[in-house]
Amino acid sequence: MTIRAVVWDVDDTLFDYTSADREGMRAHLAAEGLLARWESAEAALVRWREITDQQWARFAAGGLSFEDQRRDRVRLFLEAALTDAEADDWFRRYRTHYEAVWALFPDVLPALDALAASHRHAVLSNSSLHVQDHKLRTLGVHGRFEAILCAAELGVSKPAAGAFLAACAALELAPHEVAYVGDHPEIDGRGAADAGLLSVWIDRHGLATGGDGSAGPHRIASLAELPAILRADTRFGAPSTFR
Repeated sequence: MTIRAVVWDVDDTLFDYTSADREGMRAHLAAEGLLARWESAEAALVRWREITDQQWARFAAGGLSFEDQRRDRVRLFLEAALTDAEADDWFRRYRTHYEAVWALFPDVLPALDALAASHRHAVLSNSSLHVQDHKLRTLGVHGRFEAILCAAELGVSKPAAGAFLAACAALELAPHEVAYVGDHPEIDGRGAADAGLLSVWIDRHGLATGGDGSAGPHRIASLAELPAILRADTRFGAPSTFR
């Protein structure tokens, strides 16, 4: 099968979200005089990430709006009954520090350049269009993608097949003509594979500890490996590289 398009996740796939979130929150807490509330900066960051994951799961399940999940993250982190406006203001101040350290991973532009002439490109993210549109423009890669789809507007989140199929529909391609690249082995990797796309899991931190050999995502450690995967689609009748 010929792969004609690549659909990309954004956070921790193209954009180094984890580093930006860590450094941005550290700078924000220092500026707000809040670091003393935790044992260490790392303890505060761990708590922020736990709350972020919990509230994001509620949003993905349809339990609250994108804006409300963000406000609840702030309230739970500060353990304070803030108004919507107060929570929004706090998050806005955090975002200033967060955006100051935004960066693409070093392998992103070389990979996009290598595939620019041979494949179409789109984005599918479990975020909102407002957030990811601004992020991709700030990072200088917005023009690389002909479609940008996000869960907040779609009404369906990865790993549901409907999210991946919506991206294929936006490109007017069948799932078997589309590859999906993401950093999460289940939400991105298994979800895309189950939806019928060529699934590529970017495992930048060597998280894979083993596999059962069943059909699933191809695993790569760098986007430099992606062109070879797209040239040799071995989903049918060959062993999985999900190791």
